[in-house]
Amino acid sequence: MLKRLILTASALTLSACAFPETTLANEAGAHEHGAVEQSAVGSSGPAMWQLGDEDTTIYLFGTVHFLPEGLDWYKPAIADALSGADQFVTEIDTSTVPQMEPGEPPSPEAMAMVQLMIGLAQLETGGTLRDLMTEEDRVEYEAGMTALGLPPQTFDGFEPWFAIMNMAQIALMQAGMDPSTGVERVLDEQVEGKDRAAFETVEQQFGFFDGLPMESQLLMLDESVEALPDMGPGLQALIDEWMDGDAVGLAALMNEEMSDPVLYDVLLTSRNSNWAEWIEQRLEQPGTVFIAVGAGHLAGEGSVQQFLAERGISTERVAY
Repeated sequence: MLKRLILTASALTLSACAFPETTLANEAGAHEHGAVEQSAVGSSGPAMWQLGDEDTTIYLFGTVHFLPEGLDWYKPAIADALSGADQFVTEIDTSTVPQMEPGEPPSPEAMAMVQLMIGLAQLETGGTLRDLMTEEDRVEYEAGMTALGLPPQTFDGFEPWFAIMNMAQIALMQAGMDPSTGVERVLDEQVEGKDRAAFETVEQQFGFFDGLPMESQLLMLDESVEALPDMGPGLQALIDEWMDGDAVGLAALMNEEMSDPVLYDVLLTSRNSNWAEWIEQRLEQPGTVFIAVGAGHLAGEGSVQQFLAERGISTERVAY
């Protein structure tokens, strides 16, 4: 589950706030059918797809929100496609997400986003997060928190999804993965002056998690805690498939863990269906569009390409 979460959760909810690894935790403690061409392995670099008509071209590129420093993923074909685009589309408008450097105090904008997240995440069951767990799950959770260097009570007043986001971010950063080198950050630096659009808003993305049934949240938390020791190697395996352009392999790694149909629908298929509808409507306007979304949305069952195919829109891998 956590592997898929890493590649489908937004850059915002998992990393784009770019807070030092304890900021959120500290603050919490204070309160017909077309064709779908996926292809197993690309020739060089992350996969990119293309679709269009006589006057519109749309590129689909899958991102990873955390990457190790120094990874050479920004290939010429990707740069050329982005450079030639009139419009840049992301899950949310990442240019509006406040960034913060380690060692510096958070800006008012950054703290406002933290407060928004914390406000939504407040637990309203009358007890604590750990009260909702079985004894076995609670013991595993407390051990996981301790391993991360966090007091077990840190997220007691919050819903499970909030704990998951924070624990995942901290574990990934401790494993050497860096949100400041994530794909969205690099792309943002290349699109100054371009028209920007977004599929969703900040509030919507937080709401996807906040609206999950408590049972699904607790299942996701339990699976995430179990995955914590393998967080770094697990993400590295995904990055390796992504760098090879292996959409089939990427899907296989992610699908092996998606056990809850509610999570699958809310975090993946419903959103992908909505995005496919947006893309279909965008084809009615001329121009070139570069779309960058989490790589998990462009791989396997329920992908954006599959929903486009159901609308009679073909996509093909860009060869490079």
